[in-house]
Amino acid sequence: MDEDLAEELRAAIGDFVRRVRLHDRMPRGQAAVLGHLDRTGPLSIADLARREHVKHQTMTRTVHLLHDRALVMLSPDEQDRRRQVVTITESGRRALDDERRHRASGIARAIRDDLDDDEREVVRRIPEILAKLRP
Repeated sequence: MDEDLAEELRAAIGDFVRRVRLHDRMPRGQAAVLGHLDRTGPLSIADLARREHVKHQTMTRTVHLLHDRALVMLSPDEQDRRRQVVTITESGRRALDDERRHRASGIARAIRDDLDDDEREVVRRIPEILAKLRP
């Protein structure tokens, strides 16, 4: 019973995330990097690669794409001048905020247009309930 519910929940959340991503304007990898930098502050390319579970060279490409758009700044690491530290810029923060607002407005529109009052009340409780789950 619990495992069946767990599988249904996993599949439903996965489907929901994929449907939301269909409307993303910023590539997922770039948004993830900006999100990490916004939440944690400056990180090395190696740290970003570990957090995103990608190869260093893949992260280097992503970071350079963001740098070319002035969404991040690169600077040498104080302890190891061979390493580069990546910092989100104000332009990067604005782009991330715009992307988050775009995603949230699409979800809000669907909640408003596609759900009845009872369903909206259930959805209102989902964040609190999911926060209790620690798989």
